[in-house]
Amino acid sequence: MAPRATWKGYLKLSLVSCPVRLHNATTTVNRISFNWLHKDTHNRVQMKPSDPELGQVERSELVKGYEFEKDQYIVVGDEDLEKIQIESTETITIEEFVDADDVDPIFLDSPYFLAPDGPVADETFRVIHKAMGGKNKAALGRVVLSGRERRVIITLRGNGLMLTTLRVAAEVRRHEEYFSDITDGDLDDEALKLAELIISQNEGAWDSSEFEDQYQKELLEIVMAKIKGTKPVITKAPERGKVINLMDALKQSIDDGGLKKPPAKSKRRKAAPAKKSAAAKTSTKASEKKLATKAA
Repeated sequence: MAPRATWKGYLKLSLVSCPVRLHNATTTVNRISFNWLHKDTHNRVQMKPSDPELGQVERSELVKGYEFEKDQYIVVGDEDLEKIQIESTETITIEEFVDADDVDPIFLDSPYFLAPDGPVADETFRVIHKAMGGKNKAALGRVVLSGRERRVIITLRGNGLMLTTLRVAAEVRRHEEYFSDITDGDLDDEALKLAELIISQNEGAWDSSEFEDQYQKELLEIVMAKIKGTKPVITKAPERGKVINLMDALKQSIDDGGLKKPPAKSKRRKAAPAKKSAAAKTSTKASEKKLATKAA
């Protein structure tokens, strides 16, 4: 059974409407997060808003303000925002199709999985999917999410579709000004050939299963060690040597067989745990189980 959908509606292609559902394609649930505690009591600190003149204030007293000049604000109330709330249409309207290879990834924002909603929608969904694949096209459209109309692009993803919200042009910076200092002079032919050889020595297939957040992994070890009352041993990444000369560095890379994969981590020595009471041991086991389940 598919996970619970975050949105349900219709995918509309001309006069054809297909019931569909959206699911978040990414998650941050496995990331370790921290709370602020007082350094002495270890009580969780409550962050309360403060006014320079009045001191601490209640959140119910806060209003939204836009700074149009330094320390000059206009107040925007809920009644103002209600004027631009867009009524949900529960429809993803396809407006046009573009070549999938022409999609600029810098405009891609939040991804969602798009699937047929129920057996009745299955055939219609598969027809749209196969037609898009046969033409190698991506669909541009619009949908209202959380009261805001968003431009979206729909692409193939396995036997389903992926809907990705798009950034507007004003949110994307032009790259020319950042690369203006890069020269376009001639390059050393031998250096270029050596660089190409290094690339060919290290070609591989895309495999996202090899990607992991090393920081989160090490952070989890620290947290688990603290729960157990031991001291974690974290292996630091090896220091990189200085590149003295481009040609020498390229030749040395060839001699070393191209890029080197990071060495396997040595087995960590387990520190002797501190003595605990029975209650502390029970609490530790419960915490370990919670963290392990979250990180899985």
